[in-house]
Amino acid sequence: MTSGIRPRTIFDKIWDSHAVVTRDDGETLLYVDRHYVLDAGSFHAFENLQHHGRKVRRPDQTFGVADHYVPTKDRHAGAPDPEARSVIALFEKNMRDANIVTFGIGDPRQGIVHVVGPEQGLSQPGMLIVCADSHTSTHGALGAFAFGIGHSEGTHVLATQTLWQRKPMGMRISVDGSLPRAVTAKDLILAIIARIGASGASGHVVEYAGSAVRGLSMEQRMTVCNMSIEAGAKAGIIAPDESTFEFIAGRPYAPKGADWDESVAYARHLYSDPDAAFDREVRFDAALVEPMVTWGTSPEHATPITGMVPDPSAESDASRRAAMERAARYMGLRAGMRLDEIEIDCIFIGSCTNSRIEDLRAAARVLQGRRCKVPGIVSPGSTLVKKHAEAEGLDRIFIEAGLEWRDSGCSMCMGINGDVLSAGQRCAATSNRNFEGRQGKGGRTHLMSPAMAAAAAITGRLTDVRELD
Repeated sequence: MTSGIRPRTIFDKIWDSHAVVTRDDGETLLYVDRHYVLDAGSFHAFENLQHHGRKVRRPDQTFGVADHYVPTKDRHAGAPDPEARSVIALFEKNMRDANIVTFGIGDPRQGIVHVVGPEQGLSQPGMLIVCADSHTSTHGALGAFAFGIGHSEGTHVLATQTLWQRKPMGMRISVDGSLPRAVTAKDLILAIIARIGASGASGHVVEYAGSAVRGLSMEQRMTVCNMSIEAGAKAGIIAPDESTFEFIAGRPYAPKGADWDESVAYARHLYSDPDAAFDREVRFDAALVEPMVTWGTSPEHATPITGMVPDPSAESDASRRAAMERAARYMGLRAGMRLDEIEIDCIFIGSCTNSRIEDLRAAARVLQGRRCKVPGIVSPGSTLVKKHAEAEGLDRIFIEAGLEWRDSGCSMCMGINGDVLSAGQRCAATSNRNFEGRQGKGGRTHLMSPAMAAAAAITGRLTDVRELD
């Protein structure tokens, strides 16, 4: 390395290249490359713009996506809820008035924002990407610094294409070795969160590294980065490599020709220098990861499917013990209960975490030729993913197994668009959060991979997918 140049992490490099000015108090004004605007809550930002007589500074770098409130059933009839219809209509009007390209409810490219961005080639290495959704960390899988923002921050980005931020600390999570049979990226990230805790990466940008991470497909990397926020991280990021370039090449918004060559050349330097310092380092052995499920009301309440509901009395920390006791009460579980004895009422395959074509294929492989004991919803991550799945015949596998094949959207992950659990219902879900009421008031959520959710649908209980091979 050239003498006098400080070794930097990939995050350092992206931060430095986007810093406009740093104040004495440590706040830095960052230039924003890509701003995704959603149907959910974006009207606040546009009201603020209108109130102050401002316009969208860079509509060409802003993209609208309708995903939270869109119905996944009978879409031709529009959202059944009047409030949802109003939100979608106002969103589309704001997008039209600002001349923002929008993947709206009737657009053949519509989908969940964190599926659509990479799918369209909008999310690229080295970018700084923001969106008023916490799981914006997904886009870090492509070597971008991507994070969620609030509505007031969204107003600032719309008006200036910049954002004031205080630089987070750096953390590296290295995973070496190979994941065992039937173990997926969802199992890996749940195992990581279970180990470091729901606040284990608080205040940090997490770089995922190691041979196991490099061996993940791009869709699997998105699953890992997506749930970085569930460990408290500001963002998750993975250094771009040949898999990244192959994934982006040829997509609608990807650079073309000489611009593509220049883009790849730039991205090749986006790695952490050998001597770069991290504020915290954690190492994992991929071979030790098993198929995971959650038992409680936080993603950190994850354990191998071969395990049991933990005993809160064994927890020495009083606050954690109280949280475990509350979670067990809410979930209707008792300490020592085998996880594979827990019966479920339904399943959900979807969300920005696990609704891409690889996820649907994984679930379909388990379901093919079998019938489900419980009902469930399968909601693909985008209209293009849905079309792709139907071309492969995956929709027929889901339907013949007894599941509903829906349109794309956030669906039951959020429980604000008509796809909700009833109080007391227990769901095996591929989404990212199992908070109290997340999928509907009183609903009980167990997080897991698509293959594990499919296995649960077949048996009617939480099940080790390896038993169905």
